[in-house]
Amino acid sequence: GMEHIDSYVFNKAEYVRFNSTVGRYVGYTEYGLKNAEAWNSDAGILGQEQAELERFCKHNADIYYSAIRDKT
Repeated sequence: GMEHIDSYVFNKAEYVRFNSTVGRYVGYTEYGLKNAEAWNSDAGILGQEQAELERFCKHNADIYYSAIRDKT
């Protein structure tokens, strides 16, 4: 399967990311952990991330796989 990672970076350091495999945000710093906790408890934010995943990844996967199919 495919995994979608949405990273949030501040001062070149990743502090929180959305991981589609676990379907939630994961924090990497104290600030990131606070964000992750807040965002994971917000169905609206999680829903937006899932919608983005559907819209972006599925669309691009279709293009990618059809390009592979055409070559084989």
